[in-house]
Amino acid sequence: MDDVLTDEQRMLVDASARFIERTCPLEKVRAQAYTDPAFARAYRRQAAELGWFAPLVPADLGGGSMSDNAVFDAALVAYHRGRLLQPGPFVGTNVVAYALAVAGTGEHTAKVLPALLSGEASAAWAPAVPSASASVPVPTGAGRVPGARPWPNRVGGPGNPVSATRSGDGWRLSGRATFVENPGPDGWYLVSAAAEDATATTDGGGGPALVQFLLPADTPGLRVQPLESLDLTRRFVGLEFDGVTVGSAGRLHAADLGDDELIARQLALACVLTAAESVGAMDYELALTVQYAKDRIAFGRPIGSFQALKHVLADASLVLEMSKAITAAAAQRLGEAVGLAGTDVPGRSTDANPAEAGSDLRDYGLEAASMAKAYVGEHGVSLAQNCFQIFGGIGFTWEHDQHLFLRRLTTDAAFFGDPAWHREHLCQLSGI
Repeated sequence: MDDVLTDEQRMLVDASARFIERTCPLEKVRAQAYTDPAFARAYRRQAAELGWFAPLVPADLGGGSMSDNAVFDAALVAYHRGRLLQPGPFVGTNVVAYALAVAGTGEHTAKVLPALLSGEASAAWAPAVPSASASVPVPTGAGRVPGARPWPNRVGGPGNPVSATRSGDGWRLSGRATFVENPGPDGWYLVSAAAEDATATTDGGGGPALVQFLLPADTPGLRVQPLESLDLTRRFVGLEFDGVTVGSAGRLHAADLGDDELIARQLALACVLTAAESVGAMDYELALTVQYAKDRIAFGRPIGSFQALKHVLADASLVLEMSKAITAAAAQRLGEAVGLAGTDVPGRSTDANPAEAGSDLRDYGLEAASMAKAYVGEHGVSLAQNCFQIFGGIGFTWEHDQHLFLRRLTTDAAFFGDPAWHREHLCQLSGI
């Protein structure tokens, strides 16, 4: 993904790679160093100094990117994070920062956003991502279903959906959200909830709509339950909302852009950044495997010289290059589609009616994000499994790093919609 970069992007990439190798190599990842709160804070602050959490936020709010495409810059960082399986909610923090820049209240942009940009706090997004069997709403526009709101506006997936009901001047949240990255005790959660309220919809049509709320981790009534995960390099939690009350200022409402459109963009950004992290993991794992095939001697010759293994490695290399290409293209197109490229201020469209985001450019950007997530999610896992076959028995041992990559890639494949969901979404967009 970093073959053709500007001088500024090369500076970002080189500085990030050096920081990762010095601060959190695989040995520290394996030791689960991120469970140490002091290490977590120091890691975040140093990463923030490199600009890891700033690309998707406009300069007037304290952010800024290294090039004219903020999404691509963020994807470059994600790629290098993925190479050494870096811990922490990088994707969630960037997505939440983007949402706050677009739809946050004065308190959000004055208090929470600066904390995220400086590394003083992290954030995670608990999205409402439909399961593969759920009906997938599609954007309006040529060839689309008339009157459908931008995807996703359905609540599904594991656990019970979070519901929001009016309570005086604020809201009351109930339900459960699972498989959410843990931003730590000083972190923030951006929660999507289903609201049966006509005033909550962007089109005033009533019926279920998704609304979003920003909550500190220590919110009264919010129970944060640590979860055991296949991925050993990150921490996940389940959120239980037992009558959590949120004031009106706690809601993120994109009045101009539209809440549905903002959530669709958040999900597309999360998909691209997750895919970029996966591609980094695939790249590093394949490099380890190729080197092992050169060094391991069997029957008097390197095992990589045997034709059967050559075919496996060649196929894996092809998959890796296609994953790099589709993810880089998705990052580029998404940045152009949602106003995070060129001279546009992030999230603030200059169109006369920004709520009408049905242009071919916008649609292609969101479609490209799903394409990348579906392809990388499926083939990243298969690449890791093939690498296991080449390593043989040693690759299955706890002491070897191979299982860390397979765990990470498998988890990434399920995060923010699995390949089956995104393929179904693409079929809906194509009218199939």
